[in-house]
Amino acid sequence: MVTMHGKRTNGSRPPSPRMGRSGGGKGWWAPRPKSGVERLLYAVLATLLRRRGFLLLAPLLYVSAMPVFLGRWNLDSVPVRVRVAVLHRRPPPGAVYRSPRVFERLWPFMQADVNHSIALMTAWHQKASQRWKPCVNKRLSHAELPPSNGFLIIEANGGLNQQRLSIGDAVAVAGLLNATLVIPIFHLNSVWRDSSKFGEIFDEEYFIETLKNDVRVVKQLPEDILKRFDYNISKIINMRTKALSSKTYYLQKVLPKLRELGAVRIAPFSNRLAHSVPSNIQGLRCLTNYEALRFSQPIRLLAENMVDRMVKNSSMSGGKYVSVHLRFEADMVAFSCCTYDGGKEEKHEMDVARERSWRGKFRRHGRKINPEANRMNGRCPLTPLEVGMMLRGMGFDNNTSVYVASGQIYNAEKFMAPLHQLFPHLETKDTLASTDELAPFKMFL
Repeated sequence: MVTMHGKRTNGSRPPSPRMGRSGGGKGWWAPRPKSGVERLLYAVLATLLRRRGFLLLAPLLYVSAMPVFLGRWNLDSVPVRVRVAVLHRRPPPGAVYRSPRVFERLWPFMQADVNHSIALMTAWHQKASQRWKPCVNKRLSHAELPPSNGFLIIEANGGLNQQRLSIGDAVAVAGLLNATLVIPIFHLNSVWRDSSKFGEIFDEEYFIETLKNDVRVVKQLPEDILKRFDYNISKIINMRTKALSSKTYYLQKVLPKLRELGAVRIAPFSNRLAHSVPSNIQGLRCLTNYEALRFSQPIRLLAENMVDRMVKNSSMSGGKYVSVHLRFEADMVAFSCCTYDGGKEEKHEMDVARERSWRGKFRRHGRKINPEANRMNGRCPLTPLEVGMMLRGMGFDNNTSVYVASGQIYNAEKFMAPLHQLFPHLETKDTLASTDELAPFKMFL
């Protein structure tokens, strides 16, 4: 029985929270701690336990605070010596790279599968009613070109595909402005570090000849224009055109300057023309991409030899094979900000690659790298293993000949091994071409 003052009728007192080993027994409290940290923790808890109001609020505060702090704390770093239960946050489905474990489980079934499909023989089966049709006629205009309004100089930036698109846009803009296009300049990209000129990749003479009825193209500025700008191309005004600029913008902003100065620059020129343009302008894009642009003769010759060898090596499938362009170079992995299974070493390598190629872009204030969210949103480049598993899932068996077209694969020894395991008949430019054949391109590979 307890009185209103909290004292027992028999005169005994409730156990004190400060009871340790003294007082005739251990009681409910743990032995006094010995280390400094433990003594401090003990003192704090003892103080709080004296206040009964806190004991009533503690569970509510605990439940309210846990959802807030669990997402911020790195619980994996909590020392083991802290003798409390630690909750390890389980990553959401699809947030972690697990393909090697999936492959390990599926591999025995792949080996045991004898019901191989004939995917390679039917993948490109063409119906009799289907025919390839050109998007434009080679000759778009039938009248003579009017006098030129001036010279257009563009600087194509990005990788090879971006440069190709930029060239198509440049021809379209030159046609729109009735300008003479100077053979495009390729920007030396900090990522690819390829110093190739237009003529080293594409056939210049063929490019000029194919477009001559629709757009004037010259290899370089004439002497009188160069002299006007003191033989310094950087003195020619740069229009700094916004991305996806419309036909109206070019006619109202760029054309007057072109007529006034005789020459204008647009640099950079990646995606500087709107997708939606009149049909005659779109026709110039198509003419450029599908007719005027072809690789230079050395590249064409090597490519033809490699294709012939690939066909011969694919005799088991009637000369048919699968060509795959892997996008798993170090710069792609670094730019994606995704993580795989390389741990601290991979993180360090990717941090170095990002800083080397993009100089602080990923360290800007407020920029947060979230690899788990990137993976869940489908923004991570497929590894060679994942590409191989996808091909096997489509029905291509291990007798399929596969040609891998790509740059230098990140950590190739590790990531290419499972693709070789899935497709033993795998070829690359290094296996199809000799050292002497590749020598002229060594600085670009």
